[in-house]
Amino acid sequence: MNVAEQLVAQLVDAGVHRIYGIVGDSLNPIVDAVRKTGGTKKGGIDWIHVRHEEGAAFAAAADAQLTGRLAVCAGSCGPGNLHLINGLYDAQRTGAPVLAIASHIPSVQIGQTYFQETHPDRLFVECSDYCEMVSSPEQAPRVMNAAIRHAVASNGVSVVTLPGDISDQKATAPTPQWVPARTAHIAPHPDDVKGLAHLLNRVKKVAIFAGAGVEGAHDEVIALAEKLKAPIGHTLRGKHFIQWDNPYDVGMTGLLGYGAAAEGMKDADVLLMLGTDFPYNQFLPHGTATVQVDSHAEKLGRRTNVSFPIHSDVKVLIEQVLPLIEDKRDSSFLDAQIKKHAKLMKNVVGNYTRNVEHKKPIHPEYAAHVLNEVAAKDAVFTADTGMCNVWTARYIDPLGTRRLIGSFLHGSMANALPHAIGAQVAYPDRQVISVSGDGGLSMLLGELVTARMYDLPIKVIVFNNSTLGMVKLEMLVDGMPDFGTDVHDVNYAALAQAIGFHAQRVSDPKELRDAFTQAFNHQGPALVEILTDPNALSLPPEITGEQMIGFATAMSKIVLNGGAGEAVAMATSNMRNIRGI
Repeated sequence: MNVAEQLVAQLVDAGVHRIYGIVGDSLNPIVDAVRKTGGTKKGGIDWIHVRHEEGAAFAAAADAQLTGRLAVCAGSCGPGNLHLINGLYDAQRTGAPVLAIASHIPSVQIGQTYFQETHPDRLFVECSDYCEMVSSPEQAPRVMNAAIRHAVASNGVSVVTLPGDISDQKATAPTPQWVPARTAHIAPHPDDVKGLAHLLNRVKKVAIFAGAGVEGAHDEVIALAEKLKAPIGHTLRGKHFIQWDNPYDVGMTGLLGYGAAAEGMKDADVLLMLGTDFPYNQFLPHGTATVQVDSHAEKLGRRTNVSFPIHSDVKVLIEQVLPLIEDKRDSSFLDAQIKKHAKLMKNVVGNYTRNVEHKKPIHPEYAAHVLNEVAAKDAVFTADTGMCNVWTARYIDPLGTRRLIGSFLHGSMANALPHAIGAQVAYPDRQVISVSGDGGLSMLLGELVTARMYDLPIKVIVFNNSTLGMVKLEMLVDGMPDFGTDVHDVNYAALAQAIGFHAQRVSDPKELRDAFTQAFNHQGPALVEILTDPNALSLPPEITGEQMIGFATAMSKIVLNGGAGEAVAMATSNMRNIRGI
C-alpha cells in the first residue's frame, strides 16, 4: 500500500462515496488509488470527472449540504487546486463539511519556483478550518484523520496538501481508526432561560426573525410564536426550515426580501433572532431590544446591538423556555403584521403572476411562479446568485419537503449548475432543478458536459435576460446608469442540444408550463431557456430615500444621454414593484 492508497482507504472508512475533480500529474496516485477501490458498487469511491475544479468544489459543497456527510473534491498541483478556492469559500461560509485534496509539486522542488509551484498550505488557510501539508509518509495518515475530523466536527472545509512524490511512496505508519463522534447539542445557561422568559412575559410586541439555525426546530418555533402572538420573518437560508405550514409567516427581509418582515421587526418591542447571522445590518431595526440565540457564540452581537445574547441550540432553548412563557391574549400586533403581509404579497409579489400569461417578453416572476407549480413536491432547487436568488426566494414554496440551496453567504456567480451536479449525484432519483441566469450559466458552461457525460437527469432552467440584472439594479440605485451589464443574445437551448440535452427555448409565456412538463418528464438532462424581460428589476421590501434618489438620478442620466426609450421601458416593466400600484 502506498500513501495515496492509505489516504483513500481512510476516506472510504469515513463514509466518503465520491471525489469530484479533474485528473492530472501530481494527483494521479490519488486517482489510481480511487480506481483500485472499485467504485461504490464494490464498496469503494467513485471519481466524478468535472470540467472545472471550481465546479468540483461547488458540487462537493452541495453534496455535503444535502446529505450532511463529508464530501471530497481534488485538484492537481498549481492551477488545478487553485481553481478549487472559490467553491471552497462557498462551502466554508455555508457550513458544508468538505475535504479538499490539493496535490503539490515534488517535495524536493518546493521553494525553488518550480513549474506550477504555488503554496496551497498558505493559500487555502482563509477558506478552511484545517489546512496542512503532508511532508512524509509517517505523517500522512494522521493529517488525513485530523482533516476528516475537523471538517465533520466544524461543518467546514479541510484542505490536505499532498506532494505527488510522497503520495506514491510506501505507507509506513499505522492507519488511525475512524470512529465517528455523536453530535452534541448545546443547552442554554439556566439563568438565560429564566431571564428570557421574564423579558418575553413583560413586553407586548415580540417579533421573531429566523435563520438556518432553526433547522429541526420548526414546530418549536411555531409553538413559541403562538404563545407570544409573534410574527415570524426569515432569512433566505431560513426559508426552507420555517416558512412552510406557518400561519405566522410575514416573509423575508434583506435585498431579496418580500412581505412585512422588515416592518414587523421595526415595530416590535423585542426582536428575537433565532439561529441567524444575517449580514445586512441596514435591514435590522436600530434601538429595538434584541435577543440573539445561536449555537456559535462568536456570532452573537456582531451584526447589531444585542441586549440579551444566548449561546444555545435554538430547539433546546425553546423546549426549556416554552413552559415558562405566558400566553399573550392581545394579538393585535400579530394581526396587523399578517394583514400588511397579505396586502404586500398581493400588491407587489403577486402582481407579476396575474394577467401576464400573454405579456412578452416573459415576466421572470411569472416563469418562477409556473415553475413552482410544475416542480416535484420534493424537488431540490439550486439558484444562481443575482436575480435567480430573488425569483426563487419569492416564488418557490419550500413545502417542508423541498430544498433550496445557493451561494447565499459567499455570493458567487455560476454556482447553480455545479451545485445541481453534486445534488443529483447524491440523490440520483430526486428531481434536481438548476435555476440559472444566463450570466452564471455561461461562466461554467462546460459543466453541462459533465451532466451529459454521466447522463444526470438535471433540469436546467435558464432565465435569459441578456443582462446582469442584479448588477444593473445596484448601479441604478447608486445613481449610475447601467454600463457593462448587457451581453449579446446566446441560444443556450441550441448549445445544450449540441451537447446532448433535451432542450427548448421559450419566448411565449403560454408555452412555459408545457416546456417545463416535457423537461421534467425527460429521463436524462434537460434545459429550458426562458427569454425574460431584461428591464424587470427587484426592489427590496423597504426602499430608502437615498435609493429612490439614486434611481431617479440614473434615469435622468439615461434620458439625457438619449436613452428615453430605455427609461420608459424600464419604468413600464417595474411600475407594479412600487407599493400600492
